[in-house]
Amino acid sequence: MTELEIILFEGKKIRKNWNNKESKWYFSVVDVVAALTDSPNPTDYLKKLRKRDAELAGYIGTNCPQVKMETETGKKRNTLAGNPEHLFRIIQSIPSKKAEPFKLWLAKVGYERIEEIQDPEKSLNRARENWQRFGRSEKWIQQRMMGQETRNKLTDYWKDHEVTKQDEYAILTNVIHHEWSGLTVKKHKNLKGLKTQNLRDHMSEAELIFTALAELSTRQIAETEEAVGFEPNKQASKKGGRIAKSARLELEKKTGKKVITPGNFLPKSDEKPELDDPKK
Repeated sequence: MTELEIILFEGKKIRKNWNNKESKWYFSVVDVVAALTDSPNPTDYLKKLRKRDAELAGYIGTNCPQVKMETETGKKRNTLAGNPEHLFRIIQSIPSKKAEPFKLWLAKVGYERIEEIQDPEKSLNRARENWQRFGRSEKWIQQRMMGQETRNKLTDYWKDHEVTKQDEYAILTNVIHHEWSGLTVKKHKNLKGLKTQNLRDHMSEAELIFTALAELSTRQIAETEEAVGFEPNKQASKKGGRIAKSARLELEKKTGKKVITPGNFLPKSDEKPELDDPKK
């Protein structure tokens, strides 16, 4: 399984994909070109670069794979990607003052990931620090982290019970979300004005709690029913989501307030762009 993320280098978004088999990050080559050159059309810049430098074109063609990454529209597309070794070679052909700072940044990103594999607590601490830096309350951070733990236990169950395809994880997640909230994940993101950002990082405390309740219920139902494979787990997902839906409707009836809101934590135009965290 791979792990997708979006990070920033000097304010520029760069998509990256962790390859468990190789224990290496793969970065979008076009995103790297955009970060180094500030070109308004990095795709064309890369095409011209490859035409000018036949050796580089051959190197990229031989070594840089196509990796599925999310586009601005939220769709997964095959994207030319390179690990740090590949990127160091590409950077040599790009005249940019940012080349050396980028190399240092690239090394740091890779080192931090190795640290997190050896000591998972470091990953949690970095996530907490990131959320604190962008003004999340301690209460919100605690709920976000508890929800992530609930999510991890559910996906672990799926993995151990013959839910093996990445798109099946996305489908089951969407089933749970639609059942409890009445919205698909995509429509919920649209309501909040999100694009590539992680929906959970922009949920209210109540939305996080009901998401966790739906996923906790799903796992416990799946365990009770001994669900194995996609279809049985899909049925468990519907049942788990409905339990959270019933609780949501009851709360809304008592308070007169909607749980699902268009609220988000997106920065204002005059603020520093927010780091995206795509973990689900």
